[in-house]
Amino acid sequence: MTAFQKVVLAFLLVIAVALFGLVLWLYSGVWQRPLGPSLQLATVTPMGMPPTWTPDPVLTNVVPSALVADTASATATSPATAPAVGLCAAPPVMNILAIGTDARGDNYNYGLADVIRLVRLDFVNPKVTVLEFPRDLWVEIPDIADNLDGQDHEKLNQSYLYGNRGFGYTDDSAQGPGLLARTLQLNFGTNIDHYAAVNMKTFVKLVNAVGGIDVNLPKAVDGRTADDTNTRLLFQSGTHHLDGTRALTLARIRISGTFARADNQNRVLCALRDKLISPEVLTKLPQLIQSFQGAIQTDMSPAQLGQLACLGTQIQPGNIVFASFPEELFSQSRQFDPVFGKTVFVWDVDFDILRDYITQFNEGTWPPIGGTPENTDEKGIPFCP
Repeated sequence: MTAFQKVVLAFLLVIAVALFGLVLWLYSGVWQRPLGPSLQLATVTPMGMPPTWTPDPVLTNVVPSALVADTASATATSPATAPAVGLCAAPPVMNILAIGTDARGDNYNYGLADVIRLVRLDFVNPKVTVLEFPRDLWVEIPDIADNLDGQDHEKLNQSYLYGNRGFGYTDDSAQGPGLLARTLQLNFGTNIDHYAAVNMKTFVKLVNAVGGIDVNLPKAVDGRTADDTNTRLLFQSGTHHLDGTRALTLARIRISGTFARADNQNRVLCALRDKLISPEVLTKLPQLIQSFQGAIQTDMSPAQLGQLACLGTQIQPGNIVFASFPEELFSQSRQFDPVFGKTVFVWDVDFDILRDYITQFNEGTWPPIGGTPENTDEKGIPFCP
């Protein structure tokens, strides 16, 4: 080997080592780095000591205490035999608190939790279950009493507002999503690993970035009132191609009630899911993720967001289920709110019953799968067509 060849070889080796180091740095330093502060959820020691603050670890190679496979073709899997890693190099189960906030600006200083969904992703037997939480539940909220003259109860959607920087009633580094997650855990025993919150402006940008969505409405949705007769609030039955603004309008119409509104939101989410896993958009996901960094509140890393996209390509449509608590459990009520000095609308419901449903949801045994032509299961629970 000549001296010149040795120099060239040494130069190439240096470049190779540098590139290898760059890949390692990108993988561990950026790709795996959470985009926001992790959740801090209360835990109780075996001795029954008071709750302590412990940040949740990144869920890699962690087997949950109960893993139940519940697709039509699978049987229950015991924790002892559950795989340590699911599809897409993800944990077997991942629970995400998804929040749609009514904040209109670019930041997340204020805004109520307009949409509250608990998303359970099964990476062993590919399935996604999305459970809606009514925002008008009267709940105990941690950390707020010192700021509200001892008042520790408010509507569920208020917990997100009080946790964010505008009010800052908590020292939770995850701010609004963190306080909302701890409120759900305190009142209902939810399992939550990660969070993602999107404000209205970012939602509009996201829908526009994927070229709009196609939403099918089985019947007309009319949000017009005596005070607002604008035809933009009328959506006839059939399929609509909606841009971000129109999709947001449909998702926010509430004139037919909370549960009808949740159904429309689920249809919008189904349509967005269809677009995100379409071939023309799937290849652009890395750029989409990068373009929305800083515009979304989340503690997930780009690697974990990639796992969600990976799961989306492997899941059958009937295994994406949108669930709500049975409507008959709820009755309309009024509650005096000392913060506002007046009575406000709330849902009256037995929290013990909701906790039972949450226990089954955590275990993956509710809701079941069993579709009908109307895109609902035998209990009337809708799923993506």
